[in-house]
Amino acid sequence: MAETPKIRFGIIGCADIARKVSRAINLAPNATLHAVGSRSLDKARAFAAANGFPEGTKVYGSYEAVLDDPDVDAVYVPLPTSLHLRWVSLAARKKKHVLLEKPVALSASEFEEIIEACESNGLQLMDGTMWMHHPRTAAMKEFLSDAHRFGRLTSIQTCFTFAADADFLENDIRVKPDLDALGSLGDEGWYCVRAILWAANYELPKTVIATRKPDLNKAGVIMSCGATLTWEDGKIATFYCSFLSNLAMDIAAVGTKGTLHVHDFIIPYEEKEASFYAASESSFDDLVTKWVSQPSKHVIKTEIPQEALMVSEFARLVADIKFNNSKPEKKWPIISRKTQLVLDAVKASIEKGFEPVDIQE
Repeated sequence: MAETPKIRFGIIGCADIARKVSRAINLAPNATLHAVGSRSLDKARAFAAANGFPEGTKVYGSYEAVLDDPDVDAVYVPLPTSLHLRWVSLAARKKKHVLLEKPVALSASEFEEIIEACESNGLQLMDGTMWMHHPRTAAMKEFLSDAHRFGRLTSIQTCFTFAADADFLENDIRVKPDLDALGSLGDEGWYCVRAILWAANYELPKTVIATRKPDLNKAGVIMSCGATLTWEDGKIATFYCSFLSNLAMDIAAVGTKGTLHVHDFIIPYEEKEASFYAASESSFDDLVTKWVSQPSKHVIKTEIPQEALMVSEFARLVADIKFNNSKPEKKWPIISRKTQLVLDAVKASIEKGFEPVDIQE
């Protein structure tokens, strides 16, 4: 049987995160870097040279030129969030599948336009939430789904923070209202909310209440914030995200019979292995001086990093469409939209003086 050709990627924009994803495309067994474009040809050339692009990679001095290349199957879009609707819509018209950096849009209604552009052209759309593709994530989900070991989910807490330096806080696109207006909420909060929805089997909460006194910069962009999410069945979740606190990326999920803890859920401590802690029916000794049933550590190894696994899964879906006449996998844009809906609700709660906001699906 003939080997399926590799999916040829174009990258539009030379953002810092594109360094990581271009490496991932190089490492994915079913993908190849075909083209990169920037607003400056010199910048695109320098980016390709600095990031190990294969010899023969096309280098363009505009985003349009990448989209006009007939040999590009799919594009990775690491542009500022304010540009997503414009460039994904154009990519869809050019029949390019889209791997889209998060946050996917400035609002759920804007993202719905992006979904429509891709779906109407039969194209695969996936966001760049890389930790979803690590084998640890599947192992953790197996534990959360085990009624005997974990039981029913009752609460989940997540956080993602890092202490940004002065240059970041002044110049990064994530602090600019015209580029990434959602700030920390869109960047770090996206991961926190996604983890909450993942643990809750993507059931949207009924109500969201933002935590009072978020940090805003002088342009009004969120530097740190938090929120509480509640469901009609009594589940509760909280998250906190910040550009102003030390590095942390935790999940704590509590069930009626078990608990799960992970301390590096977005970027593992090590590239090729990751761990989590699981406990079931925990208790104390008679004197209540120690745990009798202590959490167990589970270590999951991977041959290629989670970013390459993400690219590989996306390329597999694109290849199925291109070579097998398959339909696009709709679960990924559905999950993205739900994540965006929660972000919208947090932002609305802040703007409404920290009032509860109901989510309407």
